[in-house]
Amino acid sequence: MMRSFHQFICEDALLAGTLDAGQKPVGLLIVSGGNEIRSGAHSGMSRTARKVAAQGFPVFRYDRRGIGESSGTNGGFLESGADIDAATEYFRQTNPKITRIVAFGNCDAASALALFGDGKALDGFVLANPWVIEETDSPSETPTAPPPSAIRSRYWERLKNPQSIIDLFTGKINLRKLANGLKQATQKQENTGLSIRIKDGLIRLNRPCKILLASRDTTARAFLAAWNSKDFADAEALPNITTETLDSASHSFADEHSKGWLENQLLEVLENA
Repeated sequence: MMRSFHQFICEDALLAGTLDAGQKPVGLLIVSGGNEIRSGAHSGMSRTARKVAAQGFPVFRYDRRGIGESSGTNGGFLESGADIDAATEYFRQTNPKITRIVAFGNCDAASALALFGDGKALDGFVLANPWVIEETDSPSETPTAPPPSAIRSRYWERLKNPQSIIDLFTGKINLRKLANGLKQATQKQENTGLSIRIKDGLIRLNRPCKILLASRDTTARAFLAAWNSKDFADAEALPNITTETLDSASHSFADEHSKGWLENQLLEVLENA
């Protein structure tokens, strides 16, 4: 197995990428989430790339514009469609034996793939913990609170823990914060404009798409609440979309068990692409 470093053009910027070579005709494109560099949180994506490539599948990951070693302006995930296009094209050009590419993204990278994937030269998708929580207009402002469904799930998990009951009666839990949280939890779930856009994007994909969710992660819970709502009924019924859930609170699949589960899910999709 060989790892090499590359540069390619995206509009007026020069992007940095890393290729883990493999001999099979199906490749994995890793799209980074948030403002993470292509190695991922605690080098998680670097490890995943190495593990997948060890099974023969070439893997390409990159820093989008304005992140890490890439030049240009960081426009966030909502402006990352051109970056995905450029990375996909470069991946194919440098690996002429590739006949199919599966794209993987976590958090807002998953959302970007859902929003823009229909127009890309991609053959399949793995979307982990898609981000559907609407943020404020200014990046410096605080994002909106998690949706009521996510808050209810969090409180339910705490109530199942006997230590939480002890903390309540011994004064270790702030009653005012608890009351505010319970008030938010009882509010009606309203899907955001972002979640509806992602739903519409998923419907347009029309290619195999597996959605992976860490069941105790707040972001995943917010997506699951939207997914289970009547607004998403037409997306739920699509035969090309499947969901898999892991009992974990790790948003980035950081612990060994979660990493192994994620890697196995990716390999299963690649083997069947």
